[in-house]
Amino acid sequence: MLSDPNASTPRPASPFPQLFSGMLALSIALVGSAFLAGNALRSLRSNDILTVIGSSTRPIRADFVIWRSSVSSQQTTLPLAYQELKRYNERVRAYLKSKNIPDDAIVVSAIETQPIPETNSNGVQTGKTIAYRLIQRFEIRSKDVDGISAIARSSTDLINEGIPFTSEPAEYLYTQLSQLRVEMISEATKDAKARGDAIVNVSGSRLGTIRKAETDVFQITARYSTEVSNSGSYNTTSIDKDIRAVVAITFAVE
Repeated sequence: MLSDPNASTPRPASPFPQLFSGMLALSIALVGSAFLAGNALRSLRSNDILTVIGSSTRPIRADFVIWRSSVSSQQTTLPLAYQELKRYNERVRAYLKSKNIPDDAIVVSAIETQPIPETNSNGVQTGKTIAYRLIQRFEIRSKDVDGISAIARSSTDLINEGIPFTSEPAEYLYTQLSQLRVEMISEATKDAKARGDAIVNVSGSRLGTIRKAETDVFQITARYSTEVSNSGSYNTTSIDKDIRAVVAITFAVE
């Protein structure tokens, strides 16, 4: 019996089975993406509003400085401590005057008195006072940011003289924040509108009127810092700073 020649000859395999499968998967993915994008744009139209975050950042430089310092004396009696503190006080004033700091820029606090109690070997106070510590504090407020900063750095000269002088880190402030805040909110709002336009243009829509506007707290940080705080940041340790405003604007979509 003759056999069917086709039965013994294997069928040739498809030359590109993997390529066909890959193209099929890509086609399905593209269709799915188009479906999702279409749904997203239809959703944008149907919701009729769009909320966009806008921001504005500006570099600023401190225009006001506060520098605090103090001298102290500790002696067995109040008169001795006072006399010594008086000498220290006069020397500090002379030093500040030699640096051309005007008298009206210097605020001198009332003298603080701290009794030093006697303690026994167990660390328990005996009720007696063995010495008195007096503290005189100085505060300088000035618009001469660079000048006062230099004086604060060089005030170690007093320590080298044997004066128990303590210098605190200067505080650097910016006094024009009120007007700047208004300008930056306007800039952040324009930024939000530009972002919103970029979003709705894809769907062929356009932004309408502002339905709602919310401002976040301002962040004033050291230059190039990424520090943020929920309650707002106000860096006072750096002369050069960045100020950032953030707004959330809800637009109607037409």
